[in-house]
Amino acid sequence: MPRTPDTSPQTLRVFAALLADPQAWRYGYDLSRETKLASGTLYPILMRLADRDLLETRWEEAAKPGRPPRHTYRLTADGAALARERLGAVPAPTPAPARRSPRPAPQGMTLLRPGGAS
Repeated sequence: MPRTPDTSPQTLRVFAALLADPQAWRYGYDLSRETKLASGTLYPILMRLADRDLLETRWEEAAKPGRPPRHTYRLTADGAALARERLGAVPAPTPAPARRSPRPAPQGMTLLRPGGAS
């Protein structure tokens, strides 16, 4: 059975980051830092979403002269609706099992310490 599009953990992280402020224009570098996704993972996701009109893109002129313009992204209305749908369908993560503390030594036994000291 084929998987539902736009449900990979990486795409869901991008959706969550963009939904934090759906009207804000976001730089790819900032999204990469927030989602912890490498550029080779993040930018193909952004391009795929933009090709499907789920993401708006634009070039923003640099604030400092001599710097190149930067590409910015934000969800379209359809993109925000899909992101909410996909994120709402994700089951809540199961909590990690509690770590067990080491067992105490049985009564009457001496634990040896490194270096021969007890």
